[in-house]
Amino acid sequence: MHSAKGTDFLFKPVFLRGVSGSFHLVLLFVLFLSWVYKKFKVGRGEGPKGRNGWSDEGLVTLLDWAVRTLAWGALCVSFRTQLFNSDEPKYPFLLRVWWGFYLFISSYCLVIDIVLYREHVNVSTQYFVSDSVSVVTGLFFSYVGFFGKNEGTEDTLLEEPLLNGDSTATNEAESNKSKGGETVTPYSNAGFFSILTFSWMGSLIATGNKKTIDLEDVPQLDPRDSVVGSFPTFRDKLEVECGTINRMTTLNLVKALISSVWKEILLTALLVVIYTLASYVGPYLIDTFIQYLNGRREFKNEGYILVSVFFAAKLVECLTKRHRFFRVQQAGIKVRSVLITMIYNKGLTLSCQSKQGHSSGEIINFMSVDAERIGDFAWYIHDPWMVLVQVAIALLILYKNLGLASIATLIATIIVMLANVPLGKLQEKFQDKIMESKDRRMKATSEILRNMRILKLQGWEMKFLSKINELRKTEEGWLKKYVYTSAMTSFVFWGAPTFVSVVTFGACVLMGIPLESGKILSALATFRILQEPIYNLPDTVSMIVQTKVSLDRIASFLRHDDLQSDVVERLPRGSSDTAIEIIDGNFSWELSSPNPTLKDINLKVKNGLRVAVCGTVGSGKSSLLSCILGEVPKISGTIKLCGTKAYVAQSPWIQSGKIEENILFGKEMDREKYESILEACSLKKDLEILSFGDQTVIGERGINLSGGQKQRIQIARALYQDADIYLFDDPFSAVDAHTGSHLFKECLLGLLSSKTVVYVTHQVEFLPAADLILVMKDGRITQAGKYRDILNSGTDFMELVGAHKKALSALDSAEAESASESTSMSVEDGSMASANEVVQKQENKDVQDGKADDIVGSKGQIIQEEEREKGKVGFSVYWKYITMAYGGVLVPFILLAQVLFQLLQIGSNYWMAWGSPVSQDMKPAVGRSMLIIVYVALAIGSSFCILVRSTLLGTAGYRTATLLFNKMHFCIFRAPMSFFDSTPTGRILNRASTDQSAVDLNIPNRVAAVASSMIQLLGIIAVMSQVTWQVFIIFIPVIGTCIWYQQYYIPSARELARLVGVCKAPVIQHFAETISGATTIRSFDEGSRFSGTNMKLTDAYCRPKFHIAGAMEWLCFRLDMLSSITFAISLLFVISLPVGVMDPGIAGLAVTYGLNLNMLQMWVIWNICEMENKIISVERIFQYTCIPSEPPLVIEENQPDYSWPSHGVVDIRDLQVRYAPHMPLVLRGLTCTFPGGMKTGIVGRTGSGKTTLIQALFRIVEPAAGQIMIDGINISLIGLHDLRSRLSIIPQDPTMFEGTVRSNLDPLEEYTDEQIWEALDKCQLGDEVRKKEGKLDSAVSENGENWSMGQRQLVCLGRVLLKKSKVLVLDEATASVDTATDNLIQQTLRQHFSNCTVITIAHRITSVLDSDMVLLLSNGLVEEFDSPTRLLENKSSSFALLVAEYTVRSNSSVEN
Repeated sequence: MHSAKGTDFLFKPVFLRGVSGSFHLVLLFVLFLSWVYKKFKVGRGEGPKGRNGWSDEGLVTLLDWAVRTLAWGALCVSFRTQLFNSDEPKYPFLLRVWWGFYLFISSYCLVIDIVLYREHVNVSTQYFVSDSVSVVTGLFFSYVGFFGKNEGTEDTLLEEPLLNGDSTATNEAESNKSKGGETVTPYSNAGFFSILTFSWMGSLIATGNKKTIDLEDVPQLDPRDSVVGSFPTFRDKLEVECGTINRMTTLNLVKALISSVWKEILLTALLVVIYTLASYVGPYLIDTFIQYLNGRREFKNEGYILVSVFFAAKLVECLTKRHRFFRVQQAGIKVRSVLITMIYNKGLTLSCQSKQGHSSGEIINFMSVDAERIGDFAWYIHDPWMVLVQVAIALLILYKNLGLASIATLIATIIVMLANVPLGKLQEKFQDKIMESKDRRMKATSEILRNMRILKLQGWEMKFLSKINELRKTEEGWLKKYVYTSAMTSFVFWGAPTFVSVVTFGACVLMGIPLESGKILSALATFRILQEPIYNLPDTVSMIVQTKVSLDRIASFLRHDDLQSDVVERLPRGSSDTAIEIIDGNFSWELSSPNPTLKDINLKVKNGLRVAVCGTVGSGKSSLLSCILGEVPKISGTIKLCGTKAYVAQSPWIQSGKIEENILFGKEMDREKYESILEACSLKKDLEILSFGDQTVIGERGINLSGGQKQRIQIARALYQDADIYLFDDPFSAVDAHTGSHLFKECLLGLLSSKTVVYVTHQVEFLPAADLILVMKDGRITQAGKYRDILNSGTDFMELVGAHKKALSALDSAEAESASESTSMSVEDGSMASANEVVQKQENKDVQDGKADDIVGSKGQIIQEEEREKGKVGFSVYWKYITMAYGGVLVPFILLAQVLFQLLQIGSNYWMAWGSPVSQDMKPAVGRSMLIIVYVALAIGSSFCILVRSTLLGTAGYRTATLLFNKMHFCIFRAPMSFFDSTPTGRILNRASTDQSAVDLNIPNRVAAVASSMIQLLGIIAVMSQVTWQVFIIFIPVIGTCIWYQQYYIPSARELARLVGVCKAPVIQHFAETISGATTIRSFDEGSRFSGTNMKLTDAYCRPKFHIAGAMEWLCFRLDMLSSITFAISLLFVISLPVGVMDPGIAGLAVTYGLNLNMLQMWVIWNICEMENKIISVERIFQYTCIPSEPPLVIEENQPDYSWPSHGVVDIRDLQVRYAPHMPLVLRGLTCTFPGGMKTGIVGRTGSGKTTLIQALFRIVEPAAGQIMIDGINISLIGLHDLRSRLSIIPQDPTMFEGTVRSNLDPLEEYTDEQIWEALDKCQLGDEVRKKEGKLDSAVSENGENWSMGQRQLVCLGRVLLKKSKVLVLDEATASVDTATDNLIQQTLRQHFSNCTVITIAHRITSVLDSDMVLLLSNGLVEEFDSPTRLLENKSSSFALLVAEYTVRSNSSVEN
């Protein structure tokens, strides 16, 4: 191989390019020789004039420049195509030789220039400059060629020795993948040159071109920018400012924020000043330039010096602007992440009253909207004072040119700025209202999404959708006002420069100040620069206002009360033998209310005692536990706790993530302990059924687990903590009888036998095992003592136990006795045996499905990665967006108005430049009054065009936003339940808030800006080419390069923008979870760990954000450079033309426009990129308008009879159900019939398919095979609403919505007040509601938090009583209710639903015993189906075993 290398390079394109370059060089060399020879020959004299006033020397020089340009161009192209893709360590030999040679020639030329200058030969400055530049570039290239190396790609993988096999290669690739996220951004150790030109972004942008960027490709932030590094200092500064956070004012917050980014603020302020000065160099020199073109030369080579000053000013302007923008964004990212962390930490410590004032949706808005907005304010931070500086300098320049007329300019500018004030005020007011109404809408949306399952079961979703639409209507009202106010504002701003110039020139005419074209153009260029600060002023004003609103909102949130930290006295572990002590405790959730929640609590619990707490619904049992945790505000008294604590809440709180992570909850893995806890919580079997075992990813709020599984995972989490004190809030209610007793035995009596345990329970059978029983009533402990003692002493406890006995008496006692003797032993074995069989079957089945299983892989997880579109945003998205409103009719009119505006603007400036004389001694082309009248007419015309454009744009944008909102929400509400199970609420909310906001307020302007900036750019190019068509020679390659740069940059920028969207959802979701589980997190003292996770997620969100900013400036810097060069070259063309060839006024006009060239070129590209990034919001909303929807709600031709179902016979035939196409069957061919008008109980272990059967009955999941008939009608053939509105259900988790008692019982408003009161009385809530002030209109807070679990359950019962359906389903409805209330519910149902089909899923055997039929499910199949008496007669039936075991448990408790 190596021998061939010698000649190999002949066939490489690099060689060919090199040779072609070298031929050019020879040509250059000949030219140089002739040129030098010319220089010597000419000596002092002027060269002979050639044709058309060009000297031979001029021609040869021009040719030399042209050839050089071509040669370097060819080299650039070869560089791009060859070198960057080659992996050679050095540049090709020929290339290096050429560079050396180039340096030699350039130095030679420069030396000769100097020699000639010494000998006083007149050498043109042009040669001096060009040769000096050539020497510098030659030096640079030679250095790169001989000492640098080509870093095209450093692919070590390609140089791996082949003999090692590929193991090392793959390992390396693996480690590289993980390393991506570990590397710190190159920015943190970039050199001066790299930072100056943003070259440190190069590697990431190059990566983006090779592949789709993922989060691991984006490097970590510099520690100074990351929230982990910057938050502690910020917090300290804030505490220094205001002592405690609760006393914080907005001012303190602002000071602390500023002190955390003061370096960036000072640096950017300096850059702003330099930028402002540089930007006015152009307008200042235009007059001089025009006089020069007119033939007035002040000194030798004035032209070249003018051009170089123009060029230098452009460079400085470009550098300062780019670095200012980058630094402010850097500061913004820092501020945003510090605020997010602040809000998050506050959310963890909020007290309960403070929390009731804010729904979780509102708190999330603080984080997703307000913090975001304050971060964005960094863009505007210097604008207010920058405006003043710019106006001052502008007035000085105008004063120099136009004298006293500049006072008129000042007045006009002030008028324009004042015109803004009322508009700004209005905009701010509307913006506020939009935010308020959006908060309300988001609050409702998040509540509805959380409870979507209930809405679907009841058939209420369309009613609630109309509720959301109502809220949105209000929002839209404000939005419309806001949009039209904005249209007015933009009219004022586009018209501003025209208005100011009309006033100024008018004043000149009135005062008799002579108007020369140079002065006019200088003034126009100045107005053009003034336009930007004036144009941005309303933006800045509204940004300041919005930011202040956001700062106030955040400050007031951070001021809220935290939990009282002194409620509980913590004693160190082992320092006392008393675990819990409460002395004279009075506690109240609402400190303002006259009667406290808990009164006169005295309690002393020794280490290692088991304490049971019982009492009726709403007696304060859960509050007692909360007060031990320190959650309930203390009125008086003391609480002491000794040791660490763990808590199991009544409604389970599960984080989304793996099951294992939920159980470990931040602790290290200890296999042995872990396995024993899984065993104790009987989770082993559940984990075997799940396809990924304990690595299964749980959906949000544990959505793919049954209630019992969630509860057991919660218990396992508490056990794993190994705390000293355990607090259980009714943990056995959500699990079936068998599992309940197993948990009680294994956990409370087994693993926790040496710990202090306080447990609330409704199940009397768990009381005898307690060392101390507390009976609660109305917030007091009415009785306390051992089971036997209390039983004989008081009435409250007797009621509870009596109710329990009454339930048990339903079991035939003799039968129970015999059963208990024969089976107490075999129960455990039996259940184990059946479990083993199942596992066997499972395994055999798995062997057959082995292949299928592999393919499923991660698809089997319920929560899929958030879909992000990859690659380009399709044209179809833009097209759909543009044509959505009125079929796109308005678009051509908007474009036409913009084009007319541009033409009239150019026309008016052209008119002024052409119509006024170049100098005072020339005769003007038209009279002064004529000059001004035409100018005013054109100005009015152009302003009118802008008004039309803004109004039409506002209309189209508003209409589109409305249509998108309605479409998306309709599709979400009609989506099947599986969509909500697999999509975290955060994702849907993100689209309804952030993306919808973008569509409401941003995107129309972004899309319009692309069109208008392109039209402006074309206008400038047209004007410049009018003067020097030669400009096109440069324009075409420069624009080509610009487009190439933009194409090179877009893939990375687009993916980074998408990553920002994808990384934002986890921050919000983690926050939402934290708020709902704050009590649990605090009880385990895990706050700091959660805070850490939040910081990590925030940094992951800031990483792509920071690099987007870098990429943007990387691109802009390069484009700015290109357009500055274009501008400089076109100026060179202009000055190299002989005097008199062209009108200096028109040439000046071209220069005036050219001054804006780099800004506009940038503006076009920036707008395109910004639009691409923002349009992603539209794309994300479109994704949700294509969700497959549920079957139709009503099928006209198949509507069941009004009285259907009249008998209520439910006939199930070979029913097979799976939750998703890629998941296993849950019901595997079920066949049975529930007779009409009878009660059927469904029992079975957790996960046997009970809940799934009910979901199939309501068609929440559609059957994979088989059918369900009700009264002979196949339910799959009728509309969903027809089906669901005729069935009733009391669901597993009782839900209430924010609103009133009435709206909770009767959301569809179908019943009268009398009927509602009647239902309330039937379900024993009537008196409770009569006590409240508002009666039926008394408020229900979010999730019904101000009602106890049991009361919420009774409300659900009330809904059913109102509906009076023929078929009623109870899904574990008795789980969170004490036995007495349970009996009451049972009695109510027996009384009012005696002739209905009642299907009960129960965990308390007693609630099934009085059923007519019992269905026992096991692993998705019918194991037994018969009447309870018959099943009990057969001693070996599974049902008999279950009952026997329950009786053993209960009898032991009663007899104790």
